[in-house]
Amino acid sequence: MGYKVTLDDLKNFRQLGSNTPGHPENTHTDGIEVTTGPLGQGISNAVGMAIAERHLAATFNKPGFPVIDNTVYAIAGDGCLQEGVASEACSLAGHLQLGNLIVLYDSNGIQIDGSTKLGFTEDVLERYSSYGWQTLAVADGDNDLEGLTRAIEAAKAEPNRPTLIKVETTIGFGAAKAGTEGVHGAPLGAESLAAVKALFDFDPAQKFSVSDDVYRLYGERAAEGARREEEWHALMARYAQAHPELHAELVRRIEGRLPQGWEKALPRYTPEDKPVATRKLSETVINAIAGVVPELIGGSADLTGSNLTRWKGAVDFQPESTGLGNYAGRYVRYGVREHGMAAISNGIAAYGANIPFASTFLNFISYAAGATRLSALSHLRVLYIMTHDSIGLGEDGPTHQPIETMAMLRATPNYLNFRPADGNEVSAAYLAALQHSDCPSVLSLTRQNLPQLEGS
Repeated sequence: MGYKVTLDDLKNFRQLGSNTPGHPENTHTDGIEVTTGPLGQGISNAVGMAIAERHLAATFNKPGFPVIDNTVYAIAGDGCLQEGVASEACSLAGHLQLGNLIVLYDSNGIQIDGSTKLGFTEDVLERYSSYGWQTLAVADGDNDLEGLTRAIEAAKAEPNRPTLIKVETTIGFGAAKAGTEGVHGAPLGAESLAAVKALFDFDPAQKFSVSDDVYRLYGERAAEGARREEEWHALMARYAQAHPELHAELVRRIEGRLPQGWEKALPRYTPEDKPVATRKLSETVINAIAGVVPELIGGSADLTGSNLTRWKGAVDFQPESTGLGNYAGRYVRYGVREHGMAAISNGIAAYGANIPFASTFLNFISYAAGATRLSALSHLRVLYIMTHDSIGLGEDGPTHQPIETMAMLRATPNYLNFRPADGNEVSAAYLAALQHSDCPSVLSLTRQNLPQLEGS
């Protein structure tokens, strides 16, 4: 397929220092788009990638020039769909009518502890249908490849709903312990492995043997991919002629270059300026840069009026049919979904050409920690704009006070932590956060007014 993964890499599967670990990372293995080790993160990242595609398509596509036009695919299992973060993200995906998202749900009824009947007996398709998804099923995922193909084609034909395809399979199909937790991440053993090879007409005596027919098939797929890439480059060349300004802007964003001179828009202060809360100073920065850094896209987990993250003239990212905004909009209404918000932001960042931000009270970044640490591990530029940074946060009391939160954030590798003390430091925090393209940043902001300091 053109990726830099060799047969020798496969021989070192799950070994220390291997290029093929059990949970591959986007920064280590070629072809890995997102780091998804903890369950539920990958499907949530996929929602973010689908949002990014819809937004860029609405921003840059013109009649005859579908320069952004792809479907996002994800594969998820029973464990993924048990995680709360997946429910948060998928609920929002249904509301946003992301018809460019297709999830293949490998329903094998097994997890590490045993059968999913031990604690996961809901009707998943009914749940996703209630989210606003199209739901399809393939009853014999072990054999019915034609049925699977038909389901994918039906999913691609649905423009306004994400699709979940439930594919019922047998874990370890063909092995002696097929259909049990005994084949979940464990080697089959020589005897069982030989039996599986014989079942599928492989020579049991051969190891890591790949036939010429397989190489030929995948070579054809790689050639097809290369041909389509050439077609896209040709389309982009015509787009450059027809829409030169849009083309230059899209290329800049794909290459990850910030706009020339954008930092000149950052506010500056002197000690003579009045004391202001740093969350309010952050709002001033966002209003100043929103127009000159158009790749900035994000929102708040139902705390917009407290986080002060929506700039003047902002348009919400919403389906036009709702009358609430459009896909060219850049303000995302995440609802009370902190963990989903962070995981979705990782997907937006991974897609590229966008810089996502996510906002809530500092205390509630703990709700999102499963995804925020993956921002750091994945080297993704996500801005976490966190307000109410201390015990002085109003009427809410100890449940909302971020006592241990800063210690957790500061202990996370590859994570920029800013707690600005005045207006110039707020501007500097945004400057550093946007300039560092290989790590996330958290801006911890006050509710209380702070003086503008001498020499800051």
